[in-house]
Amino acid sequence: MKTSGAASAVIELIDVRRHFGSGDRRVQAVDGVTLRVERGEVVALLGPNGAGKTTTLDMLLGLTAPSSGSVAVLGGHPDAAAKSGSIAAVLQTGGLLGDLTVRETVELIASLHGRAALSRVPDVMSRADLTHLAARKVSKCSGGEQQRVKFALAMVPDPDILVLDEPTAGMDVTARRHFWDVMRADADAGRTIVFATHYLEEAEQFARRTVVMHRGTIVADAATARLRANLGERTVAATLPSGDRDSIVARVAAITGVIGIRLDADRLSLRAADSDTAARALLEAGAHDLEIAAPTLETAFTALTED
Repeated sequence: MKTSGAASAVIELIDVRRHFGSGDRRVQAVDGVTLRVERGEVVALLGPNGAGKTTTLDMLLGLTAPSSGSVAVLGGHPDAAAKSGSIAAVLQTGGLLGDLTVRETVELIASLHGRAALSRVPDVMSRADLTHLAARKVSKCSGGEQQRVKFALAMVPDPDILVLDEPTAGMDVTARRHFWDVMRADADAGRTIVFATHYLEEAEQFARRTVVMHRGTIVADAATARLRANLGERTVAATLPSGDRDSIVARVAAITGVIGIRLDADRLSLRAADSDTAARALLEAGAHDLEIAAPTLETAFTALTED
């Protein structure tokens, strides 16, 4: 990794806007995004379809220019970082040459980055779990295998910043686990990683920071654990004793912060900011088989992006 430069911020977007079309067909894809990413951070970019995630990543890579605002990568224009190999990406779009083998594809791209990159081909192939597929033509690779080829190509220049747009799409569980093992090692070594994903569990398990986008704007930006804790109440569930269940429901409903009470046969569930108080009330009323579940990133994501 090329880690020269004193500034810790490797990515900086200031009031960035990007629209497509004009008049009645104008679409505001990104609407006033300001974002700063420090060297070595691992940042998940979450949001529903149409939130502006991919457009934001495209601007980071110099693939599209902002309509207004500024985008800086390693203190300069994104194009310069891309040309030097300091920033690389695994994108959903962009095809591969089907007539080449996997090894030929990786070697071809490595040749564009010079002798040092060519010397990294065996290691890159191994890290992307492609060594056993080296002689296979790309056209014969599955969607998940082709995604791993794209990952290998992104790693060839040994970039400081790795941008990932739905990187594990099409991968099976084993390949996905291997991919994130490699990414964890890279992050620990200081590589900056920004990734967009629909797999909330990937963000929860891997990202130290989560940025949530909705309708082209950032609606949350915090440490992943803090975001999860601040925006999701704990879920409390218990089996109620036979008898006057209505009075038990009324008792817990009166507790401050209890919401979303549901009663399915004899099983009561609710959400509460103070789960201890709710659980104590249920146990004192004779409930049993008590379960308390911590908030997940999904609950926070839903709270932030629902209308």
